[in-house]
Amino acid sequence: MTDPNQISVDPNTKGNANLIYILYLLGIVVGITPIVGVIMAYMGKGKGDPVLESHYNNQINIFWKGFLYSVIGAVLTVVLIGVLILLAALVWYIIRCVKGMQALSAGQAIENPGSWMF
Repeated sequence: MTDPNQISVDPNTKGNANLIYILYLLGIVVGITPIVGVIMAYMGKGKGDPVLESHYNNQINIFWKGFLYSVIGAVLTVVLIGVLILLAALVWYIIRCVKGMQALSAGQAIENPGSWMF
């Protein structure tokens, strides 16, 4: 029997959701891994228990809202405020991923996966 917390690609395990958070954080350096992560989150959606569902919804929201914040920041770099927006988006992204990983390891659902804040 395998440990449900072990990194996995099986969408019915916490290990899969944890792998997605890791891919998101790795994306800060590599760049492409969040796309793989969001595809995995969409594939896992609807296949897990309510706790996993909240994490998959959270991960999908993190990806799209992070993408939106980044595009807005990139466009506004012309007027220099975009650099601050990009920095704030990066901090928001990291905090959302880390909080998600902490809740997942504690076996807790994300209370408001659709939140625009932390």
